[in-house]
Amino acid sequence: MAKLLLAIVLVLAASRAVPDLARLRDFSWLRIWLARWRGHGATAARPALLLPVLVFLLCVLIQSALDHVLFGLPLFAFAVIVLFFCWGPRELDADIDAVLKAPDRDQRLAAAQALRPDPADLPLPLEANALVEAAFRSALSRWFGVLFWFVLLGPAGALGYRMIQLAARNSAFADGVDADQHEVLERTARILDWAPAHLVALTLALVTEFDAVLHTWREYHVAHGQGYFTLDLGFLGALARAGVDADVVAGDGYASDVNDPLNELADARRALRRILMAWLAVLALLVLAGWVA
Repeated sequence: MAKLLLAIVLVLAASRAVPDLARLRDFSWLRIWLARWRGHGATAARPALLLPVLVFLLCVLIQSALDHVLFGLPLFAFAVIVLFFCWGPRELDADIDAVLKAPDRDQRLAAAQALRPDPADLPLPLEANALVEAAFRSALSRWFGVLFWFVLLGPAGALGYRMIQLAARNSAFADGVDADQHEVLERTARILDWAPAHLVALTLALVTEFDAVLHTWREYHVAHGQGYFTLDLGFLGALARAGVDADVVAGDGYASDVNDPLNELADARRALRRILMAWLAVLALLVLAGWVA
């Protein structure tokens, strides 16, 4: 656990200190492999999900082979490389900065489009609620989903999560996938997002306004006539808006500030950073508890 935490800290530090390193996160190989895997004619029936599963299993074998070799240093280096490669791929802080620092509305609107999980999604309006929701959706796929599966399954978990996300939710990788296979990929992506999305929601409640977030969570499920354990993750956007709005009003802001897109986006980033720090703090406590035990 200590090595996992150190790997996470190193990746976060490198990503923040040298944001241009994000250009190294090139998944064009996955797009090429998926296209070849699907093939033509008789081979087109190959399940698109099978390739990410095979790469995941290969990564598990590499982890097992490197374990206990040279005091685990090769495995640690492998973990850092894989986590860095799967983080993002774009830097969320840089994308938010581009919106906040844009000199005019047109450039601000153009910069905001980078917050969409899929470039093929509908254009993102320059509205407070839309920006907050997009920031949290992006944080789930860029930060928290990768982090959750990395801690749970090591490098293989992070790589498997990133491949499924790209194959299911990025139109550049879904070219040629029929509707049935795409539904399987999308359902798998939602399954992988379920646990980290709920942990993000719980942490959001703890670092902002617990009552506001809890009330919105209940209201969302009642309004949609669903149980609390479905694969509908739309609640995260509603909770993000409620938590950020309540945080702005409870802090130095005013009720009118919740309609200011830039103010809301900036506060959303602060909330996301607090969530990330809370996750790291919990991991650090687990490491300390392991040492004490």
